[in-house]
Amino acid sequence: MSNPRDLERLARNVNPGGWAVDSERPIATLLGSCVAVCLWDPTLRVGGLNHFMLPKYEKTANKDLDILLCGNFCMEALMNGMLARGAQKKRLQAKAFGGGNVLSSLTGVSIGQRNAEFAHEWLTREGIPLLASDLMGPWSRKVILNPQSGEAFCKRGQTTQSIAEAEKSYESTLVLAPKKADIELF
Repeated sequence: MSNPRDLERLARNVNPGGWAVDSERPIATLLGSCVAVCLWDPTLRVGGLNHFMLPKYEKTANKDLDILLCGNFCMEALMNGMLARGAQKKRLQAKAFGGGNVLSSLTGVSIGQRNAEFAHEWLTREGIPLLASDLMGPWSRKVILNPQSGEAFCKRGQTTQSIAEAEKSYESTLVLAPKKADIELF
């Protein structure tokens, strides 16, 4: 089954900070400035996809930040998930998507660009070939991975108001310290 519409209908969706590995069911995600990396083992015919929002977890970052939102943790989780299913690192192949510049105001340098650069650096460091990519630009993207064939489909979209608002909302969480809870422990 290689029809993207059929794959999308059956796909399990991965949200920011998530990852999934499967050998049968398609995996999909929707990206703005985030990046998704697809890993595939052609011998086992098993694939995985992740979705990260920031390139690296910084110790100065918001302490409440889910570390899987950061590429350095999300990439390791995806690769470990693949290895747990029997994949071998030497056989892994990658495809990467996203890194759109949907809001140019983010921290001066585009967060999408930083995410895309991180994905390239991580894959190079790990010796995993990047077979295809669609990174950067002003687009949002819908990505669907068929883990049976390793095919990845990417549909570019206009940055909608809702995507821009979600990115803007996320930007504000990077700048503001978390609010203290009105909870007293005894």
